[in-house]
Amino acid sequence: MTPQPNPEVGAAVKAADRAHVFHSWSAQELIDPLAVAGAEGSYFWDYDGNRYLDFTSGLVYTNIGYQHPKVVAAIQEQAARMTTFAPAFAIEARSEAARLIAERTPGDLDKIFFTNGGADAVEHAVRMARLHTGRPKVLSAYRSYHGGTQQAVNITGDPRRWASDSATAGVVHFWAPYLYRSRFYAETEEQECARALEHLETTIAFEGPSTIAAIILETIPGTAGIMVPPPGYLAGVREICDKYGIVFVLDEVMAGFGRTGEWFAADLFGVVPDLMTFAKGVNSGYVPLGGVAISGAIAETFGKRPYPGGLTYSGHPLACAAAVATIDVMAEEGVVENAARLGATVVEPALRELAERHPSVGEVRGVGMFWALDLVKDRETREPLVPYNAAGEANAPMAAFGAAAKKHGIWPFVNMNRTHVVPPCNVSEAELKEGLAALDAALSVADEYTE
Repeated sequence: MTPQPNPEVGAAVKAADRAHVFHSWSAQELIDPLAVAGAEGSYFWDYDGNRYLDFTSGLVYTNIGYQHPKVVAAIQEQAARMTTFAPAFAIEARSEAARLIAERTPGDLDKIFFTNGGADAVEHAVRMARLHTGRPKVLSAYRSYHGGTQQAVNITGDPRRWASDSATAGVVHFWAPYLYRSRFYAETEEQECARALEHLETTIAFEGPSTIAAIILETIPGTAGIMVPPPGYLAGVREICDKYGIVFVLDEVMAGFGRTGEWFAADLFGVVPDLMTFAKGVNSGYVPLGGVAISGAIAETFGKRPYPGGLTYSGHPLACAAAVATIDVMAEEGVVENAARLGATVVEPALRELAERHPSVGEVRGVGMFWALDLVKDRETREPLVPYNAAGEANAPMAAFGAAAKKHGIWPFVNMNRTHVVPPCNVSEAELKEGLAALDAALSVADEYTE
């Protein structure tokens, strides 16, 4: 679709937003939201006719792009037949969505509890783990994000937690592996893996194994910087959990449903958790949906004992119909395979080439359609381009980089000193190359801040 400028409508949309919409994670008077007129495929556009290649996939959820006709049609068909129904009933769209998800989850994660999104999926996974074990504590990693609700944000290991952290949530944080900025003075992936596992087991020993219900990890941390864990790490965590009777929870809200070139990132590592959370890509965010995939042992805990939790919109028919259509589209159109192929043959080589040319790029990390560039002031010292949790003038280099990216026609995902490359998983090779060329131009602005 060719964007048709309509600045008067855009101005009205913007005025209503500024008057009445309260935006998340924002100082309300300091933001300037773009008024979006439309979206299709890998692109969206504003009311002035400017079109952007979406290198954010919304918030890393439009895995099949915007307005896929088969998913739109499925939502319309479901709305005409049954717009909504209470969660206590067996509904065709809900049953089919659960079946299709369970077919793709690893191991025996065959029971699906539906939520409205990723944060409440994490909330319920933690509740299940605590009830299953009778233990209170949850261990999670620094440099992680698990959602904005009260329990989930306390499990989170980045600055978004701080304002809500009362130190009463029963959460203990630990360091997960990240060789580029190692907390373990490691020089190789093998050292980083071994030392991170030793650190985790020591943390468990000092916290008391009998007090710990769950360890929750993003299979591949997302907004924290797409730090792909070294070989053997997740398998090592699995062994530690088995040793101490701890529930192993993998958060696949961002990494799941094709983002890594597999249906779930856990498949890259051959690891089966006890609980797995999902959302976002399950239906490309067309209608809010998330959930928890539950192992047989934990499902059995609630076989004759009621699970004390639920949601009014659990397994909403419109959301589940969108999930069924999305999963079918991904299978029919080879979307997962496309993410793996283009990630390996286009994105990775191009990003590594950019890293050689741009002194602002410290490290390239990722897999599939899930990549990040760590931006630095100095490659030798690895000093970040901006300080940790920078704001205002301190964040000027990243703000300048983000503005340059938009000027060149891509909408970037910028977080702290990182930029992410996370386009739709069905992006074309031509679209990717267009976006990577724009990224190349924008990085020249980041280079101006290097030493």
